[in-house]
Amino acid sequence: MASPRTITIIALSVALGLFFVFMGTIKLTPRLSRDAYNEMKRAYKSYVRALPMLKKMGVSSILLRKSIGALEVACGIVMTLVPGRPKDVANFLLLLLVLAVLFFHQLVGDPLKRYAHALVFGILLTCRLLIARQPEEQPPEKRMLSVNGEEQPLIHEAAPEKGKVKVS
Repeated sequence: MASPRTITIIALSVALGLFFVFMGTIKLTPRLSRDAYNEMKRAYKSYVRALPMLKKMGVSSILLRKSIGALEVACGIVMTLVPGRPKDVANFLLLLLVLAVLFFHQLVGDPLKRYAHALVFGILLTCRLLIARQPEEQPPEKRMLSVNGEEQPLIHEAAPEKGKVKVS
């Protein structure tokens, strides 16, 4: 049976991956929701207006929206379907993307209700990344230390139990 840690990582990966595939698709095409697509277009126009540096670099609102949407879809697919290290890389990229989106929302002065979902999903991405990066805990009988080619139990496990005196 899988450990609770593994189940948590898988559940968070699939849920977050599907969410970002959905949100990225909304940024790319009006097929899922024309209203949400139009709202995204309007929001990204305000982001580019608030950052004239983007305009000077030749980044239009369309390019910004489609780039972010494509990155969300790609990372969402990786989070959902690809095992191992690429999942952590996608998680990290999505976390950076969420931070950029939070910056954009703050820059244009959006109220909290407009970006609360980004905050929540940023927190979930952070939790998933922290859980995934923690080393898997090994059972006590497996914890051995190699000294001069010989396996020896770790010091705290080799010590006698409390209340017992070791007589030699």
